[in-house]
Amino acid sequence: MADPNPARIFADPEDPITATVSGPYAPLLDVDLPAGGKPRRPFKAFLVILSVLLFVGLLMTLIGETGPGGSELTDLTLNAPAEFTNISAQFLEPASRGPSAGVSEKSLRLHSGEKAPFPWSNTMLSWQRTAYHFQPEKNWMNGTRHCVVGTLIGRLYRSQCPMFYGGWYHFFYQYNPEAAVWGNIVWGHAVSKDLIEWLHLPVAMVADHWYDTNGVWTGSATLLPDGQIIMLYTGATDEWVQVQNLAYPADLSDPLLVDWVKYPGNPVLVPPPGIGLKDFRDPTTAWHGPDGKWRIAIGSKVNKTGITFVYDTDDFKKYELIKGVMHSVPGTGMWECVDFYPVSLTEDNGLDTSFNGPDVKHVLKASMDDDRNDYYAIGTYSMDSGNWTPDNPNIDVGIGLRYDYGKFYASKTFYDQNKQRRVLWGWIGESDGESTDIMKGWASLQSIPRTVVLDQKTGTNLLQWPVEEIKSLRKGCKKFDKVEVGPGSVVPLEVGKATQLDITAEFEIDKEALERVSGSDEEYSCSTSGGSAQRGELGPFGFLLLSDEGRCEQTPVYFYIAKGTDGHLKTFFCSDESRSSLANDVYKGNYGSTVPVLEGEKLSMRILVDHSIIESFAQGGRTCITSRVYPTKAIYGAAQLYVFNNATSSSITASIKTWEMKSAYIRPYSSYSS
Repeated sequence: MADPNPARIFADPEDPITATVSGPYAPLLDVDLPAGGKPRRPFKAFLVILSVLLFVGLLMTLIGETGPGGSELTDLTLNAPAEFTNISAQFLEPASRGPSAGVSEKSLRLHSGEKAPFPWSNTMLSWQRTAYHFQPEKNWMNGTRHCVVGTLIGRLYRSQCPMFYGGWYHFFYQYNPEAAVWGNIVWGHAVSKDLIEWLHLPVAMVADHWYDTNGVWTGSATLLPDGQIIMLYTGATDEWVQVQNLAYPADLSDPLLVDWVKYPGNPVLVPPPGIGLKDFRDPTTAWHGPDGKWRIAIGSKVNKTGITFVYDTDDFKKYELIKGVMHSVPGTGMWECVDFYPVSLTEDNGLDTSFNGPDVKHVLKASMDDDRNDYYAIGTYSMDSGNWTPDNPNIDVGIGLRYDYGKFYASKTFYDQNKQRRVLWGWIGESDGESTDIMKGWASLQSIPRTVVLDQKTGTNLLQWPVEEIKSLRKGCKKFDKVEVGPGSVVPLEVGKATQLDITAEFEIDKEALERVSGSDEEYSCSTSGGSAQRGELGPFGFLLLSDEGRCEQTPVYFYIAKGTDGHLKTFFCSDESRSSLANDVYKGNYGSTVPVLEGEKLSMRILVDHSIIESFAQGGRTCITSRVYPTKAIYGAAQLYVFNNATSSSITASIKTWEMKSAYIRPYSSYSS
């Protein structure tokens, strides 16, 4: 048939793509390379045996494994009734579907034990659906598909993802149009004028070729100087080999980019020699190298070492692997959804992906398949060698800083040239079981988009903050100035609708108490200590979110301060889900980390509450936590907000502002009228 897009750059679509590496190739670490570069096909018999073993193992888990009971904690102010205190965060445990599923997996197995699954009602499940976070109308979604395209603005090139094109922000995501569980992955598509209110469009790409028959997975977009849009994405072949494919819009004059065409020569890249057939995925947005060629990065691993490859290309159909790797970190496992972008040392605005210069650092981020968290590090990129070096090897990718210390994965940034900012999106999965997802008819959502800049005060971390457009949903501001909260106290805040809130707060600690407290070698951890029930001289203190009147259910988000023997203060920012729900078939963990607090700074936090998701930001976004919670009583009008102080000897003063949040208008495009 005739080419539906004759203006595209691929002059010879019938030229077969051999997908071999044409440039110099250095053996990776200690891997023995196979003879030849052709993909090895997995043995079907091995897959059958593996499937049987996995089924037997799961069956044994369901029958015989019991989770540990929860510990009972002394809590003078926050305790729930005794019959609920033994609901353990360990009772449920996420179970991976396996690396063949890439980022798109979710399972939660219920350990046999003392309680039957919770009897969810339609009222409870309906409440869980969010009001101003993006999610499809129904069924399963996961992972930002890294695609928002921009226009040329006074420069030779412009590349980014996700993307802004034709006056619209475009968002592509992995989607199962048939069910609320993972499978049958295609690309969903939505557009927005403001990143908050979205219009659902028809599915953009489906799994309809041998090279993506098992899923249209993560991809990225690049806008070329002549205005064309190049989309690279990972496909799972008919034998689950991960290959990179090329697609482009069928009609560039369509600002909605509804129709997409796949390059006839796909795949354009296959796993290089020495790399597992299921360990090669998620191409980044392209950037310009010093020789004028485009460069892309792809995540992989060798044994347990996470790595990032870099490829050169002139036309996006033939590629040359740059010698060695961009970066590697032993012991971190498979790197997926790699992201790479510059940040300014002197300005607060974002930078185009190809920008480089003396006042620029580069962020390398990877999603760790082993622990399902997103890690980043700040460092220096060599345009000549293609290598990236962290500023501090002790906080390298996979072993140091995280974007978010809660439920946040497979994130991606894009450069928004309209407002000269870099915007981060993350996929927020569920913490319940698949059977519950099927009952409610949907699973997973996206975080509120966040701006990302370098923290110029510390120079060692990023700052993340909700995009300014979210303020358009605020209504009915309420102020609570200098609220005194003594040790062991809980103060209710009358805020109206407590299930949709934007909260900002500053806290001051009694200075005499700070000086009076003696230092100790106490070790505190948000995830392994006693949560908000563990009392110290200087904390915890913060908010009880989505709490019912009797506080049987509550989700504390709080600061905890420890004073060392050297007199220095160490501040933790935490979220405690252990009492977020009376249901026993949801995962209830404690999350958080330390947060830098500089001299003269007040402790501050911002919290977005939207039904079953809570996004929390400390100290201007130095540390962030996303929680998924599933209350059974603290829903609708029964949900309340409290400020609390569970410290033993110090008082706090809190200055708080709250806004009720309107629901965002997220609906099918057919209902849109400008």
